[in-house]
Amino acid sequence: MKRRNFIKHSTLAAGGTLIMHNLFAAKKEKVYGYNGMTYTLDTSWSKANAKDLPVNDCHEMVQDSRGRIILLTNETKNNILIYNTDGKVLDNWGHLFPGAHGLTLHNENGTEFLYITDTVKHQVYKTTMDGKVLLTIDPPLDAGIYSKTEEFVPTETVIDAEGDIFIADGYGAQYVLRYDRNGKLKHYFGGRGEGDTHLDNAHGICFDTRNNLHSLLVTDRTRNCFKRFDTDGKLLEVIKLPGACVCRPVIKDDHLYAAVLRSPNLDAVGTGFVTILDKHNKVVSNIGGSEPQYVDGVLQPMSQTDKIFVHPHDVCIDRDDNIYVAQWASGKVYPYKLTRA
Repeated sequence: MKRRNFIKHSTLAAGGTLIMHNLFAAKKEKVYGYNGMTYTLDTSWSKANAKDLPVNDCHEMVQDSRGRIILLTNETKNNILIYNTDGKVLDNWGHLFPGAHGLTLHNENGTEFLYITDTVKHQVYKTTMDGKVLLTIDPPLDAGIYSKTEEFVPTETVIDAEGDIFIADGYGAQYVLRYDRNGKLKHYFGGRGEGDTHLDNAHGICFDTRNNLHSLLVTDRTRNCFKRFDTDGKLLEVIKLPGACVCRPVIKDDHLYAAVLRSPNLDAVGTGFVTILDKHNKVVSNIGGSEPQYVDGVLQPMSQTDKIFVHPHDVCIDRDDNIYVAQWASGKVYPYKLTRA
């Protein structure tokens, strides 16, 4: 074989070998999930330096209109870390929130604001995107349902188009409280107790806009379910999720996503995963969890199957349907990214 042809064939062979190696490596990357809702895992997504930008519990995340991913942590050296989708830290701020827990983004006439709940200070705050506090909501001691400040432990908020603020008192007396835009209490419902109209660990709340419905989804984490209410507090539906101690519900297009803190109950340490429901509230995928199984239309108990998470606390779904997972009590790890496969 002439030298020129030998080099040509050798180069092609080497290139083919490299391509096959890359294909083999790509095939070996583990994919998690079921029914077309599958993802690859990046545990090193965050490029934050732990020395300069530490976290404690990574509680919740949102994506703003600029495409930035905003993380809330109860580390008062920097309660807020702002990332791009590649994990680079763009900004940080916040030293006021030792119990930073709930993070909600609300667009008010074209301007975005953040709502932060603090379980240590027993307050809810409305802030600008760079951290200026505009409104503080204190424990509603005049409402007749709280006798002392410590009984009000807000975990989440959601804001409607008129600016009314719905607060889930998920670690306190288990009420959902409705305030006007100025922080005046208008109404409340739920509360601790037995029966479907009551709540236990009302950890999260959001508006469900799927199927032309405009209703509130509220977490009942102890009872492994979400509960749908109208804005006056009338119970409309119970979405049972056996085996899943779910955190807040997050809506993106036709799907409902949620971090599952523990399974099957809150005593089971280190057993978290992520669950995804379709527009009919049927579980279609679990990330790090068992394949959803229905028998005669009834969802069977779910559980962790892959030890990729410890205690997932929230999910954020970006414009490309990738998922970012914030974790509580998990060794101060930064958020993980699940890239849609």
